[in-house]
Amino acid sequence: MSSYRNLAGSMLLGLAAAGIAHAQAPTPSAATAPADPHLWLEEVLGDKPLAWVKQHNAVTTKELEARPGFSALQARLKTILNSKERIPYVSKEGEYYYNFWRDAQHVRGIWRRTTLAQYQLAEPAWETVIDLDQLAAGEHENWVWGGASCLYPKGERCLISLSRGGGDAKVVREYDVAKRAFVDGGFTLPEAKGSASWIDQDTLFVSTDFGPGTMTSSGYPRIIKEWQRGTPLTQAHTLYEAKADDLSAGAYKDFTPGYEHQFIERQIDFYSGEMFLRDGADLKKVPKPDDATAFTVRDQLIITLRSDWKVNGKTYLQGSLLATDFKAFMQGKQDLEVLYAPTATSSLDNVTPTKSTILVTTLDKVKNRLTELRHVNGKWQRRAVDAPKLGTLAVSALDPVDSDQYFLTVTDFLNPTTLYLATAQSDKRTKIKSLPAYYDAAPYKVEQFESTSKDGTKVPYFAIMNKKTKLDGSNPTVLYGYGGFEVSLKPSYSGTTGVAWLEKGGVYVLANIRGGGEFGPRWHQAALKENRQRAYDDFISVAQDLIKRKVTSPRHLGIMGGSNGGLLTGAVLVQRPDLFNAVVSQVPLLDMRRYNKMLAGASWMGEYGDPDVAEQWAYISKYSPYQNVFKDKKYPRVLFTTSTRDDRVHPGHARKMVAKMEEQGHDVLYWENTEGGHAGAANNDQQALMWALTYTFLLEQLK
Repeated sequence: MSSYRNLAGSMLLGLAAAGIAHAQAPTPSAATAPADPHLWLEEVLGDKPLAWVKQHNAVTTKELEARPGFSALQARLKTILNSKERIPYVSKEGEYYYNFWRDAQHVRGIWRRTTLAQYQLAEPAWETVIDLDQLAAGEHENWVWGGASCLYPKGERCLISLSRGGGDAKVVREYDVAKRAFVDGGFTLPEAKGSASWIDQDTLFVSTDFGPGTMTSSGYPRIIKEWQRGTPLTQAHTLYEAKADDLSAGAYKDFTPGYEHQFIERQIDFYSGEMFLRDGADLKKVPKPDDATAFTVRDQLIITLRSDWKVNGKTYLQGSLLATDFKAFMQGKQDLEVLYAPTATSSLDNVTPTKSTILVTTLDKVKNRLTELRHVNGKWQRRAVDAPKLGTLAVSALDPVDSDQYFLTVTDFLNPTTLYLATAQSDKRTKIKSLPAYYDAAPYKVEQFESTSKDGTKVPYFAIMNKKTKLDGSNPTVLYGYGGFEVSLKPSYSGTTGVAWLEKGGVYVLANIRGGGEFGPRWHQAALKENRQRAYDDFISVAQDLIKRKVTSPRHLGIMGGSNGGLLTGAVLVQRPDLFNAVVSQVPLLDMRRYNKMLAGASWMGEYGDPDVAEQWAYISKYSPYQNVFKDKKYPRVLFTTSTRDDRVHPGHARKMVAKMEEQGHDVLYWENTEGGHAGAANNDQQALMWALTYTFLLEQLK
């Protein structure tokens, strides 16, 4: 089962990292860019670039680690991140519930399991299945956990993914849980950006790097094969080939008894794709709109619309959730039922099937609501679930094929995240786990405000501050944003933010700007491509509103964002440097002239546009940070952070921006973790260091 859409954040800026250790800085052609004197910094593991990184890391850590309170903050963050009181989230495989866990004793982590009865105890008895620290030491590899996919329903055989240093490129190896050992002669895939999924115990769907010509221009697999046990991968049977300029291709099986369908998906770009039902040797296209997402739940096909869809004279609105009989739909009958339709203030957030229901999570003014849908005697029945009305709700089915039980996670800015066990058709739930209060939240309050963007659009944002905060413009304030790929920023509890910022007297602000998904596809599409500036205008409007309300002032206001949010802060940095006194840009895109040539950047052209097309470069060039930073402008101080092993966003973006700004005489700091992938850190200790550096920088600049 899958949610109604792929979370863009998980695939955002993804890339094929096989061969990253040998990546060389490509030479730009005259058609793509003028000469770039800092192009050499794109050589990820070159001796000269790494020496540059080492030098800059030394400068940054020397300054920030010497600040009063740094060591104490880092130690406290380590305690939070390694706390044994964290919620150990689980997934069900067979009769057991599995969790991957890191702490001070298990730096790389352990994959462990328990029973549901044990899990409900305060101190569950866990069985270690894989000790990653031991495995890495025994194999002399820098293994970082990449996940497990186990064969339904017993979960006795699993495909284990491992990456070197935390990148997205992974090795896949078959594991026998009962024997606690990798299967000798079992299914094994070499390191690549790809995947494998079970068809049965002796057969897999495989999408990986099969050699020259088998990957898309974005660096993802484009060929789906069926691989039989006991045969070499080279003899796997080809089922489907996507086009070279598509984003990717994938395949999966629905294991629901009686509805055991196999699907192949062609992802054309980030927001459109085709879906095929495998019927023997034939592939039958599912006749949904290309930009709609769909999946089956027993006899029903569930469809989510990104655009209006006209069918038989009726228009179904973008952002709607539809259902139809799958068999009839494949036969050409388009009898669609609306399960949810958006309003001016609400949108679809997620869809989670259980054995007999569908749990629909919606957002209303960036606050979650939960509804239960049941298909009974050909009719859909709905029931509002009595759940907390403030904050964020997340639903996870224990076993969507065979159980109506689900986990409900409840979180907001000030109340520790709590996990409940619930059952469909009932409002009763049992509290299973809860985070401890990492800081005293009693002195703080949360308020939701609106700013007015340049074009008149109202932009909501949350502000967390001390109840005694004086509105005199003197409060150190961090404004965080993302604004892309239809990703919604929702309230959540963070011990790190509480300890490192709120307790220090800071105000924390979360902006729900366009480009995100807080108000559905329309909110996202309003800031696509030629309209990208709207996201930056929204963010600027929130900053201006905070200043107008005297929550803060430019002297005390900083901004922070990562990935696409790093691009956001970079763009706003060069456009309105007068509004801020500190900028944190994490694992960012910054050189938008070359982003589509740096690793898998081509996969994001559906979001930003193609800089090699003159008409599109005309609008991209206006906000691309690397092309719009100038010597004669005064900028606030910036901390750029990234990771050598980030195989989503090329570290060359941040490296080159720092080199250019230094060349122009601007004051910047730079820190590059040598492992950790797109998350910026591979373990809890690295996370503690990264956040201690970040918040120390912000406090020093804004206090």
